[in-house]
Amino acid sequence: MLLKSPESFPTPKTIATLLIFFTSAVAFSVDLNDSLTYIWPLPAQFTSGEDTLSVDPQLSLSVSGNGGGSRIVKEGFERYKAIIFKHNVNGVSRYHSLFDRFRRRRSGYDIEKLTIVVHSDSEDVGLPSFFFSIQLGVDESYTLSVAKNDGRSIVRGAMIEANTIYGALRALETFSQLCYFDYETKSVQVYKAPWYIQDKPRFAFRGLLLDTSRHYLPVDVIKQIIESMSYAKLNVLHWHIIDEQSFPLEVPTYPNLWKGAYTKWERYTVEDAYGIVSFAKMRGINIMAEVDVPGHAESWGAGYPDLWPSPSCREPLDVAKNFTFDVISGILSDIRKIFPFELFHLGGDEVHTDCWTSTPHVKQWLQDHNMTAKDAYQYFVLRAQEIAISKNWTPVNWEETFNAFATSLNPLTVVHNWLGGGVCPKAVAKGFRCIYSNQGFWYLDHLDVPWDGVYTAEPLEGIKDASKQELVLGGEVCMWGETADTSNVQQTIWPRAAAAAERLWSSREAISSGNISLTALPRLHYFRCLLNRRGVQAAPVTNFYARRPPVGPGSCYVQ
Repeated sequence: MLLKSPESFPTPKTIATLLIFFTSAVAFSVDLNDSLTYIWPLPAQFTSGEDTLSVDPQLSLSVSGNGGGSRIVKEGFERYKAIIFKHNVNGVSRYHSLFDRFRRRRSGYDIEKLTIVVHSDSEDVGLPSFFFSIQLGVDESYTLSVAKNDGRSIVRGAMIEANTIYGALRALETFSQLCYFDYETKSVQVYKAPWYIQDKPRFAFRGLLLDTSRHYLPVDVIKQIIESMSYAKLNVLHWHIIDEQSFPLEVPTYPNLWKGAYTKWERYTVEDAYGIVSFAKMRGINIMAEVDVPGHAESWGAGYPDLWPSPSCREPLDVAKNFTFDVISGILSDIRKIFPFELFHLGGDEVHTDCWTSTPHVKQWLQDHNMTAKDAYQYFVLRAQEIAISKNWTPVNWEETFNAFATSLNPLTVVHNWLGGGVCPKAVAKGFRCIYSNQGFWYLDHLDVPWDGVYTAEPLEGIKDASKQELVLGGEVCMWGETADTSNVQQTIWPRAAAAAERLWSSREAISSGNISLTALPRLHYFRCLLNRRGVQAAPVTNFYARRPPVGPGSCYVQ
C-alpha cells in the first residue's frame, strides 16, 4: 500500500502559537451547543424533550422476545452498565463520604429498569459464539425510548426493541451516550428527555482495516480496538494479518509458516484468533481475514523457501508450482475453521511480475502455458478465488484485479477500492459489489488528511442509479501499520475513524446539510472526549497532523 509520512515535516511554529493562544483563550469557558444532539453516529430519526431524568445506579434488566435471553444481550447490558456507572461500585457512589448522611437522599429514580425486546431467536446461545457468524446485512435496526416512569406517559422508563441481538447492542451504545454523570448531584442523568429514537445503519459494511504484519499488535490491543469500534457502531474488522514483512499466524497444516514472524513472541495462535473472533462477535463485529496473494507474501518463504521463485527473487509467490496453491488451500482450510464471516479478502494488489519473467523455471512455465506475466497474474488470482469459493467464502480483492481483468473475475467478487475515486461506479456498472476505501480520504496512515476530509468522503459518489447504489456494501478506513504500533495505534485510528463511521451509519441528507464545522465538529469533539473517558487514546480532532498530542493547555472539547 502507498504510504505518505507527513510527520517528517515539523508543524509550523505559527500554527502551534495560534493553537496555544486559542486553547488558552477558551480554557475557562467551554459550553456545549444545546441545539446539537450529542449522539455519535447520528441516529436516523429521533425526538427529544426538555426533561432531566435520574437513572438508578442499580439499573435492572428485563428481557423478552424470542432472542431476549441471549448471552450476547445480557453481557452487553453488563458492559454498558459498567460504562454508564463507572463512578459507582455496586450501586454506591465512589464519592460517598461521611457528609452524605447529612444530605437529602433520593427515595427513587426516574429510570430503574431497562427493558430489551429482541424478536429473532437466531442466536444459538448454547454453543461457543465463534461457531456462528453475524453475516453481512444482518438487521441492526432498533428503537429506543426513554421517558419518566410517572404513570402518565405511554412510554415508561427505558425500552429497547430490536429484531436481532445486534440491533439491541447498537441501541445499548446509544442509550449509554444519553447517560451523563452529573458531578454536582453525583448521579447519572438523562437530559432532554423524553427520547424516542428509530435507528438503522445506512450501509451494511462499516469497517476498519488493522495491519498486524508491519508491526505486531498484542491480542489485548486488538481487543481494545474492537471494543472501541463498537462505540462508533463499526461492524467489520478487516484483519490484515500477514504481509511480506511478517507471517505471525499459526497454520497447523503448514506449521513452518509462522517462522516468518518477527520473533517467536510476536505470533498469534489458533486459540488467539478464536478468542478475537469470539470477542468481536459479542460486540456485534465480524472479522474479515485477509491472505494477500500473490504479492505481499515474501514472509511465507521463511518457513517454506520453495514458495519463492528463487532465493534472490522472493515475490510474487511462485505461480509455476502446484505446491504454492496447496499451501494456499491449506491455509484457507485451517482458518476457515476460525473465521465464519462470509467475506474473505484475497488481496491481489501491487503485483510486480518482473520476478516471474526473470526466473528461468517460471519463465519456462509461462512459455509452456503460452502466458504472459499479466496472464499469469490473472491465472493466480482466479485460482485463489476458486479455492476460497470452494470453502464457502465470497472473495474480496483489491481493485487492481478489477482494473486488470474485470471480465474474467468471478461474478461473486467484491471489488475493494483504494487507489482513488471512480472505481466503485465502474465496478457496480459491471454488476460487481464494491467496498469504498479511497486512500485520499480513508487511509488513516495518511496523517495530513483532516477530519472533514474523512467526514465528507462519499462511498456513493458518482453512482446515481438506486439499483447500482445497493451494490456498494459500504466502506472501511484503513490503519496500515508501517508507522503505527501499540504505542500510537489508537490515537491514529481515533477520532478520524469516527468521522467515517458516521458517514457509513447516518443518512446522507442528515449529515451533509449545513456547515459541518457547526453541525458535526462540536459533536466529534464531544465523541473524542467520550472515547477518552472510556480509556481510548483518541487524539485531538483538529491538530494539523493526526495523532499529534495537544500543543498547549485547554479543554478536551476544543482540541
